[in-house]
Amino acid sequence: MSSYHSLCNLQSGITIQYDKFIFVIIPRIILVSSTINDRDQMLFISTDEGANFQRQPLLFSVETLVFHPKEEDKLLAYSNEKRLYVSTDLGRKWTLLQERVTKDRFFWCVAGVDTDPDLVHMEMQDSSGGFLYVTCLIQNCSDKMVTAQYLGKIDQNSLAVQDDYIFVKVTTGNRTKYYVSYRRNEFVQMKFPKYALPKDVQIVSTDESQVFLALQEWYQTDTYNLYQSDPQGVYYSIVLENVRSTKQPEENVLIDILEVRGVKGVFLANQKVDGKVMTLITYNKGRDWDFLNPPSIDMNGKTVNCKPPKCHLHLHLRWADNPYVSGTVHTKDSAPGLIMGAGNLGSQLVEYKEEMYITSDCGKTWRQVFEEEHHILYLDHGGVIVAIKDTSIPLKILKFSIDEGQTWNTHNFTSTSVFVDGLLSEPGDETLVMTVFGHISFRSDWELVKVDFRQSFPRQCTEADYDSWKVTNLQDEPCIMGQERSFRKRKDTALCIKGKSFTSTLTSKPCQCSEKDFNCDYGFERAASLKAEGDRCFADFWHDPDSPPDDCVIGQSYASSTGYRKVVSNICEGGVNKQQSSKQHTCPLLPPRGLQLGIKGETLAVGPGDDITFIVRQEQGDTLNTKYQVDLGDGFRAIYVNLTVTDEPIQHRYEKPGIYRVTVKAENVAGHDEAVVYIQVNPPLQEVHLEVVPVAGRNQKVNLTAVVLPARNNLTVFYWWIGNNLQPVLSLANSLITKFPETGEVSVTVQASCGRSMVQDTKLVRVFDQFQALPLKFSKNLDAFNPNIPEWREDIGRVVTKAIAKITDIPLDDLVTVVKPGLPTTADLYVLPPKSTPKKKRSLSTDKRIPAIKQILNSNNVSFIVRGGLVVLVSLSDLYLDSHRGGIGSGFWALAVIFVISLVAVGAFILYKFKRKMPGRNVYAQMYNEKEQEMTSPVNHSEDTQNIIQGEEFIDDDLDSQTLGNNGGDLLIYSILVLSS
Repeated sequence: MSSYHSLCNLQSGITIQYDKFIFVIIPRIILVSSTINDRDQMLFISTDEGANFQRQPLLFSVETLVFHPKEEDKLLAYSNEKRLYVSTDLGRKWTLLQERVTKDRFFWCVAGVDTDPDLVHMEMQDSSGGFLYVTCLIQNCSDKMVTAQYLGKIDQNSLAVQDDYIFVKVTTGNRTKYYVSYRRNEFVQMKFPKYALPKDVQIVSTDESQVFLALQEWYQTDTYNLYQSDPQGVYYSIVLENVRSTKQPEENVLIDILEVRGVKGVFLANQKVDGKVMTLITYNKGRDWDFLNPPSIDMNGKTVNCKPPKCHLHLHLRWADNPYVSGTVHTKDSAPGLIMGAGNLGSQLVEYKEEMYITSDCGKTWRQVFEEEHHILYLDHGGVIVAIKDTSIPLKILKFSIDEGQTWNTHNFTSTSVFVDGLLSEPGDETLVMTVFGHISFRSDWELVKVDFRQSFPRQCTEADYDSWKVTNLQDEPCIMGQERSFRKRKDTALCIKGKSFTSTLTSKPCQCSEKDFNCDYGFERAASLKAEGDRCFADFWHDPDSPPDDCVIGQSYASSTGYRKVVSNICEGGVNKQQSSKQHTCPLLPPRGLQLGIKGETLAVGPGDDITFIVRQEQGDTLNTKYQVDLGDGFRAIYVNLTVTDEPIQHRYEKPGIYRVTVKAENVAGHDEAVVYIQVNPPLQEVHLEVVPVAGRNQKVNLTAVVLPARNNLTVFYWWIGNNLQPVLSLANSLITKFPETGEVSVTVQASCGRSMVQDTKLVRVFDQFQALPLKFSKNLDAFNPNIPEWREDIGRVVTKAIAKITDIPLDDLVTVVKPGLPTTADLYVLPPKSTPKKKRSLSTDKRIPAIKQILNSNNVSFIVRGGLVVLVSLSDLYLDSHRGGIGSGFWALAVIFVISLVAVGAFILYKFKRKMPGRNVYAQMYNEKEQEMTSPVNHSEDTQNIIQGEEFIDDDLDSQTLGNNGGDLLIYSILVLSS
C-alpha cells in the first residue's frame, strides 16, 4: 500500500482552520468551503480526486452544501443569513433561491417519487413570522412561484422529506398533531395509540415502504418508545418500549436505535429499564428482541467470565459529533453481516467502557478486537477494515484487517504525527483508496493524506475465492423476514480485490409464513403479563376492532381487524395467515365527527379589511354525502357539499371591528357535528398611557389607570407588573387598586393587549412614610389651551415644579406637581421629605418649606407663559384658602366640631322627645384624620374615565392640603348641611 500527501497547503500563505471548513466528496469531485483569514469565503473545487483544486470566491458564508442526488453539477448552499442558493455548474456561479429558509430543512427531489428533477422542498418563514412547507423549481423560486404543499402554518424545524414520505408537525394551543404525506398525496394525520399523547417524535427509518419512528410519550423523560407504521405511514403500533435518548446541543435528540445495513429487518437498540441500559437486537423489524451473546474469549485468547442471562454484550449506539468519523457502531450495505462497535460486557452498558467488538455473522457471535474505541472505515465491500484510534493526541499509525477483523496489521500513513480530524473513502463501495485529513498543530495548515491499498492485492477475486454464508437469528432460525438468504464471503486465505462487480447476495428463497411473521395491528399490543396465554395481540380498551376505517366509502365493504398485520417487507408465502379476517362488513354512512374550524395562520385575531381563509377539517365520517352550513357571523351564510380543505377554501373579509361568531355545521342522515370559532376584528393598539400618582404613602391605596389609544372596547386585556414581581396581575378593567408595603422607588408597568397588538407604558412611583400635598389652581385662561392629554399635563407639571423650586430654593427633587385630568385645570403639589432629614423624624407642622411655598403662591409670584404670550398664574385653591383664612388654627376647628356635634345631639334629643318631624334635613360630617387618610390617583376613576379624558368636566372634592404619616399636622374637618326643598 502507499500513502501520499494529496493536498498539504491549498495555496501558499493560506491557512484553513479545522472549525472553519466544509468538506464534501462525491465520485471524482471534492469541494472544500472555507473562511480565509477570518474574512473571505472561498470554495475549492477538485474534479480529479483532489490532485488539483480550483479556487472560487464566494459572496456569502456557507454553512451547508448539498449535492443533487442524480446530477453532480447541481448544488444547494445554505448561508448563515438563512438564505438558500443554488448552483448548476459545480459552485462556480450561484443564484439566490429563497430567503428565510430554516437551517437543515431543505431537500432535493426524491428520484422515483418527485416528477421534476429540479424540484426543491423547503421550510421557510413567511412575513408574519410563521413557517410554511413550500416547493419550487430552481429555475424560478421567487415568492410568487413557490407552492405551499401544506395549507396552513407548520411548526419550525418540523419538515422532513425522506423517501416516499413527507412529515410536518402542527401545534395549535397546547396540542400537537403530526401529519404525513405518502408519495406526495394529501397530508393525513398520523394515528398513534389514543393515549400515547406524544411529546416528541423522531423519524428513525423510512426505507422498505414503512416508517420506523421513536415517540416520547407523556410520561417519559429520557426514553422513547419505538413504533412501526403501515405502508402509508399513517397507523402505528408499538414494537419496543423505553429506548434510551440523549439530548444534544441546539435541542437535538439522539435515540439509541441503529438500523444494521446489509441485512434488512435487523436493528440494534438500547433499552433503559430501572436505570439500566441494555443492548437488544431484532431480526424481524422489532417483532422479537434478544440480548447480544457475549464472546467466549477476549482479544488475548483468555476465557471471559460472562454468561447469560446475567451477563451480555452491550454496545454504545451514539452518532459521532464529527460527521467525518464513524459512530460507535459501523455497518455498511455492501458488507452484510459485518458489524463493528464499541461497548462492554456485563449486566448493563457502562459509559466509560469502549472496548471494540466485531461480528461477521450479523450479531450471532462476537469477538473483541481492541481495548479502546477506534474510528472505522470499510473499503472494498468490507474486504479491508481500517481502524484509527479515537484519541486527542497526534497519530501516524493506522490498523487494517483483510480477514473481517481476525488479524490486524499496522501502517505508518505519515512521517509526522497529525491530529486526525476525519476519515473518508473515495466514492464507491469497491474503492481501496481512503483519505485521512487533519492538522499537525492547532494553528497549522490542513493536512490531507491519501492511503492506497490497491497494491496490497495482486489480483481480482474469482468465484473460487468465495464461500457462502447463510444468515440466521440467535435461535439458528434461517427464515429472516420471510426468506432464507445466503451471501458471498471472501475466504480468509484469498488475497484479492472484490471490485466493482461484486454482489454480496448469493441466493434467496421465501419461507412459509408463521406467527413470527406477523406483528400487532393498530390498536393492539402484546402484554408481557399475558405470555402464558400465548404470543397473542390484545385490543386496547379504547379500540373497537369492528369499527369501519376512516376512508370507508358507503357501499363498499371492509374486514374487521384480527389484531395482526404482516411485517412490512416480509415476503413469506402460504402457511399461517393471521391477518385474514372472516368478518366482512358493509361500509355504513358515517356521521361527521371531529369537525374542526380554524383560519389560515392559526390566529383568531385579525384587523379590519384583512383577507381570511377559513380551514375546515373533519377527522372522521363521510364527506361525500354531507352538507356543511357555514355562518360567518356578519350576515354571510352558505351551504357546501363535500367541503374539503383544498377544493373549496372559504375566504372572507371583515370590514368592521367586533367579535364574530363563525359556525360550521356538518350534517348527513347518520348524524351531525358542529364547530365554532370566535373571530376578533380589531385595529391595532397605538399606545397606552399609565396614570398614577408619582408619590404615594406606604400601605396607602393607590389607583392605577391605563388610558388606551384608540379608545377600546372590552376586548383589551391588561397586564400589571408592580415592582420586581415576575408574575403580572391580569384584568379586563383598565384600572387597578394596589398598595406599596415598602418605601422607596417602585416601577409600575402596564401592558395592554388586544388581538395581535400589545403596547406598554411604565411609571416610577416614590413611596414615603410622610409627605404633604397642596392643591393648586390656575388662571382660567389656561383651560382654553388644555388638550386634556397626558403629555401636556406632564409638561405643565414640570414647568410649575421648576418655577416654585427656583423661587423658594427648595431642591427640585423635593417637589412634584401633578396636573389632574379634566376641566377646570387643577393640580396637586407634593412636598417630599428632604433627603437631609435626620433619623429622628421631624413633624410636618414644623416644616418651614410649606409657609415659603404658600407665601409665593398667595403673592402670585408663580407664573408661566403659554402660546400667544398669555401669562398663567398659579396659586393655592380657593377652598384651601377658605379653610385657613384668618389664621384659625386646628384648635379652633376642633372646638367648632364639638359645638356642631353638640347642636346635632341636642336636636336629635328634641326630635325624639317630642316626636316632631323635620323633613328634608341631612347632616354630613366628613373628617380627615391623617391616620385614616388615603392617597388617591389624580384621575377620577369612574366608569366614565374615557369621557373624562375626552373633555367632560372634572370635579375633585379633595382640594385641601393633605398630611400623611404622623399626628403633627393640621386636623381638617368639613361640616356641610344640605336641606331638601
